[in-house]
Amino acid sequence: MASITRETHGRRTVQFIGPDRKRRSIRLGKMPQRMAEAVKVRVEHLVAAAITGHALDDETARWVADVDDTLRDKLARVGLVPKRDATTLGAFIDSYIEARGDVKPATATVYGHTRRNLVEHFGPGRRLRDITPGDADAWRMGLIQQGLADNTVRRRCGIAKQFFKAAVRRKLIRSNPFADLTGSIRENRDRDYFVTQDTAAKVLEACPDAEWRLLFALSRYGGLRCPSEHLGLRWSDIDWERGRITVHSPKTEHHPGGGSRQVPLFPELLPHLRDVFEHAEDGAEYVITRYRDARQNLRTHASKIIRRAGLEPWPKLFHNLRASRETELTERWPVHVVCRWIGNSHAVAAKHYLQVTDEHFEQAAAVAEAVQNPVQHPAVSARTESQAVSVDAGNLRDCETLREDAILCGDAVLAGMGDDGLEPPTSSL
Repeated sequence: MASITRETHGRRTVQFIGPDRKRRSIRLGKMPQRMAEAVKVRVEHLVAAAITGHALDDETARWVADVDDTLRDKLARVGLVPKRDATTLGAFIDSYIEARGDVKPATATVYGHTRRNLVEHFGPGRRLRDITPGDADAWRMGLIQQGLADNTVRRRCGIAKQFFKAAVRRKLIRSNPFADLTGSIRENRDRDYFVTQDTAAKVLEACPDAEWRLLFALSRYGGLRCPSEHLGLRWSDIDWERGRITVHSPKTEHHPGGGSRQVPLFPELLPHLRDVFEHAEDGAEYVITRYRDARQNLRTHASKIIRRAGLEPWPKLFHNLRASRETELTERWPVHVVCRWIGNSHAVAAKHYLQVTDEHFEQAAAVAEAVQNPVQHPAVSARTESQAVSVDAGNLRDCETLREDAILCGDAVLAGMGDDGLEPPTSSL
Protein backbone atom coordinates (compact mmCIF):
# COMPACT_ATOMS: atom_id res chain seq x y z
CA MET A 1 0.00 0.00 0.00
CA ALA A 2 1.12 3.56 -0.71
CA SER A 3 0.74 6.59 1.52
CA ILE A 4 0.79 10.36 1.10
CA THR A 5 2.88 12.64 3.28
CA ARG A 6 2.28 16.39 3.40
CA GLU A 7 5.22 18.74 3.65
CA THR A 8 5.43 22.49 4.07
CA HIS A 9 3.78 24.86 1.60
CA GLY A 10 1.40 22.15 0.38
CA ARG A 11 4.01 19.85 -1.12
CA ARG A 12 3.06 16.16 -1.16
CA THR A 13 5.01 12.92 -1.53
CA VAL A 14 3.76 9.41 -2.34
CA GLN A 15 5.67 6.71 -0.49
CA PHE A 16 5.47 2.95 -1.16
CA ILE A 17 7.37 -0.33 -0.87
CA GLY A 18 8.68 -1.29 -4.29
CA PRO A 19 8.98 -4.77 -5.84
CA ASP A 20 12.54 -4.94 -4.46
CA ARG A 21 11.09 -4.49 -0.91
CA LYS A 22 12.75 -1.09 -0.57
CA ARG A 23 10.94 2.07 0.45
CA ARG A 24 10.51 4.50 -2.44
CA SER A 25 9.24 8.07 -2.66
CA ILE A 26 7.74 10.13 -5.47
CA ARG A 27 7.74 13.88 -4.78
CA LEU A 28 4.65 15.41 -6.35
CA GLY A 29 5.34 19.01 -5.38
CA LYS A 30 2.44 21.38 -4.73
CA MET A 31 -0.74 19.48 -5.48
CA PRO A 32 -4.26 19.31 -4.04
CA GLN A 33 -4.92 16.32 -1.80
CA ARG A 34 -7.53 14.96 -4.18
CA MET A 35 -5.08 14.82 -7.09
CA ALA A 36 -2.40 13.31 -4.87
CA GLU A 37 -4.85 10.58 -3.88
CA ALA A 38 -5.47 9.79 -7.55
CA VAL A 39 -1.72 9.46 -8.16
CA LYS A 40 -1.39 7.21 -5.09
CA VAL A 41 -4.03 4.83 -6.49
CA ARG A 42 -2.19 4.56 -9.81
CA VAL A 43 1.11 3.96 -8.05
CA GLU A 44 -0.47 1.11 -6.10
CA HIS A 45 -1.67 -0.48 -9.37
CA LEU A 46 1.80 -0.10 -10.90
CA VAL A 47 3.47 -1.71 -7.90
CA ALA A 48 0.98 -4.60 -7.84
CA ALA A 49 1.51 -5.24 -11.55
CA ALA A 50 5.30 -5.20 -11.11
CA ILE A 51 5.18 -7.63 -8.18
CA THR A 52 2.69 -10.11 -9.70
CA GLY A 53 3.79 -9.80 -13.32
CA HIS A 54 0.23 -9.15 -14.43
CA ALA A 55 -0.69 -6.64 -17.10
CA LEU A 56 -1.96 -3.23 -16.07
CA ASP A 57 -5.66 -2.60 -16.16
CA ASP A 58 -6.78 -0.47 -19.09
CA GLU A 59 -7.49 2.63 -17.00
CA THR A 60 -4.04 2.64 -15.41
CA ALA A 61 -2.39 1.95 -18.76
CA ARG A 62 -4.18 4.96 -20.26
CA TRP A 63 -3.12 7.10 -17.30
CA VAL A 64 0.53 6.13 -17.77
CA ALA A 65 0.35 6.86 -21.50
CA ASP A 66 -1.15 10.32 -20.93
CA VAL A 67 0.82 11.44 -17.86
CA ASP A 68 3.08 14.47 -18.32
CA ASP A 69 6.79 14.00 -18.87
CA THR A 70 7.82 15.34 -15.43
CA LEU A 71 5.75 12.83 -13.48
CA ARG A 72 6.66 10.07 -15.90
CA ASP A 73 10.34 10.67 -15.28
CA LYS A 74 9.71 10.36 -11.52
CA LEU A 75 7.84 7.09 -12.03
CA ALA A 76 10.69 5.83 -14.21
CA ARG A 77 13.32 6.68 -11.57
CA VAL A 78 11.59 4.40 -9.05
CA GLY A 79 11.25 1.60 -11.63
CA LEU A 80 7.48 1.68 -12.14
CA VAL A 81 7.56 2.56 -15.85
CA PRO A 82 10.27 2.33 -18.56
CA LYS A 83 12.80 5.10 -18.76
CA ARG A 84 11.83 8.20 -20.64
CA ASP A 85 14.43 7.77 -23.39
CA ALA A 86 12.77 4.49 -24.39
CA THR A 87 9.65 6.44 -25.37
CA THR A 88 11.38 8.19 -28.28
CA LEU A 89 11.19 6.50 -31.66
CA GLY A 90 14.86 5.84 -32.33
CA ALA A 91 15.70 4.68 -28.82
CA PHE A 92 12.67 2.42 -28.55
CA ILE A 93 13.24 0.65 -31.89
CA ASP A 94 16.92 0.17 -31.08
CA SER A 95 16.03 -1.39 -27.73
CA TYR A 96 13.42 -3.60 -29.38
CA ILE A 97 15.78 -4.89 -32.07
CA GLU A 98 18.54 -5.45 -29.52
CA ALA A 99 16.17 -7.51 -27.35
CA ARG A 100 15.14 -9.70 -30.30
CA GLY A 101 18.11 -12.01 -30.20
CA ASP A 102 15.80 -14.83 -31.31
CA VAL A 103 15.43 -13.61 -34.90
CA LYS A 104 17.60 -14.63 -37.83
CA PRO A 105 20.20 -12.19 -39.19
CA ALA A 106 18.14 -11.71 -42.36
CA THR A 107 15.11 -10.73 -40.27
CA ALA A 108 17.21 -8.32 -38.24
CA THR A 109 18.33 -6.76 -41.53
CA VAL A 110 14.70 -6.25 -42.57
CA TYR A 111 14.02 -4.70 -39.15
CA GLY A 112 16.86 -2.29 -39.89
CA HIS A 113 15.33 -1.24 -43.23
CA THR A 114 12.03 -0.40 -41.52
CA ARG A 115 13.81 1.44 -38.70
CA ARG A 116 15.65 3.57 -41.24
CA ASN A 117 12.40 4.46 -43.01
CA LEU A 118 10.68 5.39 -39.73
CA VAL A 119 13.56 7.47 -38.37
CA GLU A 120 14.10 9.29 -41.69
CA HIS A 121 10.42 10.23 -41.78
CA PHE A 122 9.71 11.08 -38.12
CA GLY A 123 13.16 11.79 -36.68
CA PRO A 124 14.85 9.71 -33.95
CA GLY A 125 13.65 11.99 -31.15
CA ARG A 126 9.96 11.85 -32.03
CA ARG A 127 7.95 10.63 -29.04
CA LEU A 128 5.96 7.47 -29.67
CA ARG A 129 2.83 8.95 -28.12
CA ASP A 130 2.91 11.85 -30.60
CA ILE A 131 2.65 9.61 -33.69
CA THR A 132 -0.95 9.38 -34.89
CA PRO A 133 -2.74 7.06 -37.34
CA GLY A 134 -2.68 9.93 -39.83
CA ASP A 135 1.10 10.13 -39.46
CA ALA A 136 1.30 6.40 -40.13
CA ASP A 137 -0.73 6.82 -43.33
CA ALA A 138 1.59 9.61 -44.48
CA TRP A 139 4.63 7.41 -43.77
CA ARG A 140 3.16 4.62 -45.89
CA MET A 141 2.51 7.04 -48.78
CA GLY A 142 6.14 8.14 -48.49
CA LEU A 143 7.27 4.55 -49.04
CA ILE A 144 5.12 4.30 -52.15
CA GLN A 145 6.50 7.58 -53.50
CA GLN A 146 10.02 6.19 -53.09
CA GLY A 147 9.09 3.61 -55.72
CA LEU A 148 9.20 0.58 -53.44
CA ALA A 149 7.35 -2.52 -54.64
CA ASP A 150 3.87 -3.11 -53.25
CA ASN A 151 4.89 -6.16 -51.23
CA THR A 152 7.95 -4.33 -49.87
CA VAL A 153 5.67 -1.54 -48.62
CA ARG A 154 3.33 -4.09 -47.09
CA ARG A 155 6.19 -5.90 -45.39
CA ARG A 156 7.59 -2.73 -43.84
CA CYS A 157 4.13 -1.62 -42.70
CA GLY A 158 3.77 -4.99 -40.99
CA ILE A 159 7.10 -4.57 -39.18
CA ALA A 160 6.24 -1.02 -38.11
CA LYS A 161 2.97 -2.39 -36.75
CA GLN A 162 5.01 -5.02 -34.89
CA PHE A 163 7.28 -2.36 -33.34
CA PHE A 164 4.38 -0.29 -32.05
CA LYS A 165 2.46 -3.32 -30.85
CA ALA A 166 5.41 -4.00 -28.55
CA ALA A 167 5.21 -0.40 -27.35
CA VAL A 168 1.53 -0.91 -26.52
CA ARG A 169 2.32 -4.08 -24.59
CA ARG A 170 4.99 -2.22 -22.63
CA LYS A 171 2.38 0.45 -21.82
CA LEU A 172 4.42 3.17 -23.52
CA ILE A 173 1.49 4.18 -25.71
CA ARG A 174 -2.22 3.58 -25.46
CA SER A 175 -2.91 2.36 -29.00
CA ASN A 176 -1.01 1.33 -32.12
CA PRO A 177 -1.11 4.09 -34.78
CA PHE A 178 -0.05 1.55 -37.44
CA ALA A 179 -2.77 -0.97 -36.56
CA ASP A 180 -4.89 -0.28 -39.65
CA LEU A 181 -2.06 -0.56 -42.18
CA THR A 182 -2.01 -3.73 -44.28
CA GLY A 183 1.05 -5.81 -43.56
CA SER A 184 0.24 -9.09 -45.31
CA ILE A 185 2.18 -10.01 -48.43
CA ARG A 186 -0.01 -10.22 -51.52
CA GLU A 187 0.53 -12.92 -54.11
CA ASN A 188 1.93 -11.49 -57.35
CA ARG A 189 2.36 -14.12 -60.04
CA ASP A 190 3.15 -11.40 -62.59
CA ARG A 191 6.73 -11.50 -61.25
CA ASP A 192 7.10 -15.21 -61.99
CA TYR A 193 9.90 -16.01 -64.41
CA PHE A 194 10.92 -19.47 -65.55
CA VAL A 195 14.69 -19.69 -66.00
CA THR A 196 15.30 -22.21 -68.76
CA GLN A 197 18.32 -24.47 -68.80
CA ASP A 198 19.64 -22.61 -71.85
CA THR A 199 19.51 -19.36 -69.90
CA ALA A 200 21.14 -21.01 -66.90
CA ALA A 201 23.96 -22.32 -69.10
CA LYS A 202 24.71 -18.80 -70.38
CA VAL A 203 24.84 -17.41 -66.85
CA LEU A 204 27.06 -20.23 -65.61
CA GLU A 205 29.47 -19.52 -68.44
CA ALA A 206 29.64 -15.87 -67.39
CA CYS A 207 30.35 -16.60 -63.72
CA PRO A 208 33.80 -15.37 -62.63
CA ASP A 209 34.88 -18.44 -60.65
CA ALA A 210 33.96 -21.96 -59.54
CA GLU A 211 32.27 -20.84 -56.32
CA TRP A 212 29.95 -18.47 -58.16
CA ARG A 213 29.06 -21.22 -60.61
CA LEU A 214 28.23 -23.45 -57.66
CA LEU A 215 26.18 -20.70 -55.96
CA PHE A 216 24.11 -20.31 -59.10
CA ALA A 217 23.82 -24.06 -59.70
CA LEU A 218 22.72 -24.73 -56.12
CA SER A 219 19.88 -22.25 -56.64
CA ARG A 220 18.83 -23.35 -60.13
CA TYR A 221 19.45 -27.10 -59.94
CA GLY A 222 19.44 -27.78 -56.20
CA GLY A 223 16.55 -25.49 -55.27
CA LEU A 224 18.40 -24.11 -52.23
CA ARG A 225 17.43 -20.85 -50.51
CA CYS A 226 20.01 -18.15 -51.07
CA PRO A 227 22.06 -17.19 -49.17
CA SER A 228 21.24 -18.97 -45.89
CA GLU A 229 21.27 -22.56 -47.18
CA HIS A 230 24.23 -22.01 -49.49
CA LEU A 231 26.43 -20.55 -46.77
CA GLY A 232 25.41 -23.24 -44.26
CA LEU A 233 26.50 -26.08 -46.55
CA ARG A 234 29.51 -28.03 -45.23
CA TRP A 235 31.63 -30.66 -46.96
CA SER A 236 30.47 -33.12 -44.32
CA ASP A 237 26.93 -32.62 -45.66
CA ILE A 238 27.88 -34.09 -49.05
CA ASP A 239 27.30 -37.84 -49.25
CA TRP A 240 29.16 -38.64 -52.46
CA GLU A 241 28.54 -42.38 -52.18
CA ARG A 242 24.75 -42.19 -51.77
CA GLY A 243 24.37 -39.16 -54.01
CA ARG A 244 22.69 -36.93 -51.41
CA ILE A 245 23.19 -33.49 -49.89
CA THR A 246 22.01 -32.61 -46.39
CA VAL A 247 20.72 -29.02 -46.46
CA HIS A 248 20.34 -27.10 -43.18
CA SER A 249 17.53 -24.56 -43.31
CA PRO A 250 17.53 -21.70 -40.78
CA LYS A 251 14.23 -20.44 -42.19
CA THR A 252 12.25 -23.58 -41.35
CA GLU A 253 14.16 -24.93 -38.35
CA HIS A 254 11.43 -23.76 -35.96
CA HIS A 255 9.00 -26.19 -37.63
CA PRO A 256 9.01 -29.85 -36.51
CA GLY A 257 11.51 -31.68 -38.71
CA GLY A 258 12.26 -28.51 -40.66
CA GLY A 259 15.84 -28.02 -39.50
CA SER A 260 17.31 -29.98 -42.38
CA ARG A 261 16.37 -31.97 -45.47
CA GLN A 262 18.09 -34.16 -48.02
CA VAL A 263 18.43 -33.18 -51.66
CA PRO A 264 19.61 -35.52 -54.43
CA LEU A 265 23.04 -34.85 -55.85
CA PHE A 266 21.55 -34.02 -59.24
CA PRO A 267 23.72 -34.56 -62.34
CA GLU A 268 23.54 -30.82 -63.10
CA LEU A 269 25.10 -30.07 -59.70
CA LEU A 270 27.82 -32.70 -59.67
CA PRO A 271 30.45 -31.08 -61.94
CA HIS A 272 30.25 -27.70 -60.16
CA LEU A 273 30.46 -29.32 -56.75
CA ARG A 274 33.46 -31.42 -57.78
CA ASP A 275 35.18 -28.37 -59.25
CA VAL A 276 34.94 -26.47 -55.97
CA PHE A 277 35.94 -29.58 -53.99
CA GLU A 278 39.12 -30.02 -56.03
CA HIS A 279 40.19 -26.42 -55.35
CA ALA A 280 39.17 -26.39 -51.66
CA GLU A 281 41.90 -25.95 -49.06
CA ASP A 282 42.78 -28.87 -46.83
CA GLY A 283 40.57 -28.95 -43.77
CA ALA A 284 38.00 -26.55 -45.24
CA GLU A 285 34.69 -26.82 -43.39
CA TYR A 286 32.28 -24.83 -45.54
CA VAL A 287 31.64 -25.38 -49.23
CA ILE A 288 31.31 -21.66 -49.99
CA THR A 289 34.24 -19.73 -48.51
CA ARG A 290 34.81 -16.61 -50.62
CA TYR A 291 31.36 -15.02 -50.34
CA ARG A 292 30.51 -15.43 -46.65
CA ASP A 293 30.66 -11.74 -45.71
CA ALA A 294 27.14 -10.61 -44.73
CA ARG A 295 27.90 -7.20 -46.23
CA GLN A 296 28.20 -8.71 -49.71
CA ASN A 297 25.00 -8.44 -51.69
CA LEU A 298 24.82 -11.65 -53.71
CA ARG A 299 21.78 -10.45 -55.61
CA THR A 300 23.57 -7.35 -56.86
CA HIS A 301 26.58 -9.42 -57.91
CA ALA A 302 24.36 -12.00 -59.61
CA SER A 303 22.59 -9.24 -61.58
CA LYS A 304 25.96 -8.07 -62.91
CA ILE A 305 26.83 -11.62 -63.97
CA ILE A 306 23.51 -12.02 -65.78
CA ARG A 307 24.07 -8.79 -67.69
CA ARG A 308 27.58 -9.97 -68.52
CA ALA A 309 25.94 -13.02 -70.10
CA GLY A 310 23.96 -10.68 -72.38
CA LEU A 311 20.70 -11.18 -70.48
CA GLU A 312 18.39 -8.97 -68.45
CA PRO A 313 18.04 -9.85 -64.73
CA TRP A 314 14.62 -11.30 -64.00
CA PRO A 315 12.44 -10.31 -61.02
CA LYS A 316 12.84 -12.13 -57.69
CA LEU A 317 16.15 -13.39 -58.95
CA PHE A 318 16.97 -16.23 -56.54
CA HIS A 319 13.34 -17.11 -55.76
CA ASN A 320 12.60 -17.70 -59.44
CA LEU A 321 15.69 -19.91 -59.78
CA ARG A 322 14.34 -22.06 -56.97
CA ALA A 323 10.80 -21.96 -58.38
CA SER A 324 12.05 -22.96 -61.83
CA ARG A 325 13.71 -26.05 -60.38
CA GLU A 326 10.61 -27.07 -58.43
CA THR A 327 8.43 -26.61 -61.52
CA GLU A 328 10.88 -28.69 -63.54
CA LEU A 329 11.10 -31.50 -60.99
CA THR A 330 7.32 -31.88 -60.67
CA GLU A 331 7.27 -32.87 -64.34
CA ARG A 332 9.16 -36.05 -63.43
CA TRP A 333 8.46 -36.89 -59.77
CA PRO A 334 5.40 -36.81 -57.50
CA VAL A 335 4.80 -33.41 -55.93
CA HIS A 336 5.15 -34.69 -52.36
CA VAL A 337 8.64 -35.96 -53.20
CA VAL A 338 9.64 -32.68 -54.82
CA CYS A 339 8.30 -30.63 -51.89
CA ARG A 340 10.41 -32.72 -49.53
CA TRP A 341 13.49 -31.98 -51.62
CA ILE A 342 12.77 -28.27 -51.99
CA GLY A 343 11.68 -27.83 -48.39
CA ASN A 344 8.18 -26.42 -48.67
CA SER A 345 4.61 -27.66 -48.49
CA HIS A 346 2.32 -28.58 -51.36
CA ALA A 347 0.15 -25.53 -50.62
CA VAL A 348 3.13 -23.16 -50.61
CA ALA A 349 4.51 -24.72 -53.78
CA ALA A 350 1.20 -24.29 -55.61
CA LYS A 351 0.75 -20.71 -54.43
CA HIS A 352 4.26 -19.30 -54.76
CA TYR A 353 6.53 -21.66 -56.73
CA LEU A 354 4.97 -23.84 -59.41
CA GLN A 355 4.78 -21.99 -62.71
CA VAL A 356 3.07 -22.34 -66.08
CA THR A 357 5.80 -22.25 -68.71
CA ASP A 358 5.89 -21.65 -72.45
CA GLU A 359 6.72 -25.32 -72.88
CA HIS A 360 3.43 -26.27 -71.23
CA PHE A 361 1.53 -24.26 -73.84
CA GLU A 362 3.58 -25.73 -76.69
CA GLN A 363 3.01 -29.28 -75.47
CA ALA A 364 -0.72 -28.66 -75.06
CA ALA A 365 -0.96 -27.21 -78.57
CA ALA A 366 0.96 -30.17 -80.01
CA VAL A 367 -1.36 -32.66 -78.29
CA ALA A 368 -4.44 -30.81 -79.51
CA GLU A 369 -3.15 -30.86 -83.07
CA ALA A 370 -2.29 -34.57 -82.88
CA VAL A 371 -5.81 -35.38 -81.65
CA GLN A 372 -7.53 -33.17 -84.18
CA ASN A 373 -5.84 -34.37 -87.38
CA PRO A 374 -7.02 -38.05 -87.41
CA VAL A 375 -10.68 -37.12 -86.98
CA GLN A 376 -10.76 -34.44 -89.65
CA HIS A 377 -12.84 -35.17 -92.80
CA PRO A 378 -12.27 -33.86 -96.31
CA ALA A 379 -13.91 -30.53 -96.85
CA VAL A 380 -17.37 -30.67 -98.44
CA SER A 381 -18.34 -28.14 -101.06
CA ALA A 382 -20.94 -25.64 -100.00
CA ARG A 383 -22.89 -26.05 -103.22
CA THR A 384 -24.49 -29.21 -104.63
CA GLU A 385 -22.75 -30.33 -107.79
CA SER A 386 -24.69 -31.90 -110.61
CA GLN A 387 -23.96 -35.56 -110.93
CA ALA A 388 -23.11 -37.08 -114.26
CA VAL A 389 -25.44 -39.98 -115.04
CA SER A 390 -24.80 -42.52 -117.71
CA VAL A 391 -27.79 -42.34 -119.99
CA ASP A 392 -28.63 -45.07 -122.46
CA ALA A 393 -31.80 -46.53 -124.01
CA GLY A 394 -32.21 -49.10 -121.22
CA ASN A 395 -32.10 -46.43 -118.55
CA LEU A 396 -34.70 -44.39 -120.35
CA ARG A 397 -37.06 -47.39 -120.66
CA ASP A 398 -36.67 -48.11 -116.91
CA CYS A 399 -37.44 -44.49 -116.05
CA GLU A 400 -40.58 -44.53 -118.17
CA THR A 401 -41.76 -47.75 -116.51
CA LEU A 402 -41.20 -46.34 -113.00
CA ARG A 403 -42.99 -43.13 -113.92
CA GLU A 404 -46.06 -45.06 -115.19
CA ASP A 405 -46.14 -47.24 -112.07
CA ALA A 406 -45.98 -44.17 -109.86
CA ILE A 407 -48.93 -42.58 -111.67
CA LEU A 408 -51.05 -45.70 -111.28
CA CYS A 409 -50.14 -45.97 -107.59
CA GLY A 410 -51.05 -42.34 -107.02
CA ASP A 411 -54.41 -42.78 -108.73
CA ALA A 412 -55.23 -45.84 -106.62
CA VAL A 413 -54.44 -44.04 -103.34
CA LEU A 414 -56.40 -40.95 -104.28
CA ALA A 415 -59.35 -43.05 -105.44
CA GLY A 416 -59.63 -44.70 -102.00
CA MET A 417 -59.45 -41.44 -100.06
CA GLY A 418 -62.65 -39.59 -99.31
CA ASP A 419 -63.20 -35.88 -99.17
CA ASP A 420 -62.50 -35.93 -95.42
CA GLY A 421 -58.88 -37.02 -95.96
CA LEU A 422 -56.97 -39.54 -93.77
CA GLU A 423 -57.91 -38.18 -90.35
CA PRO A 424 -61.27 -39.33 -88.89
CA PRO A 425 -63.90 -36.63 -88.57
CA THR A 426 -64.15 -34.90 -85.21
CA SER A 427 -67.11 -33.41 -83.51
CA SER A 428 -67.49 -29.71 -83.83
CA LEU A 429 -68.64 -29.55 -80.18
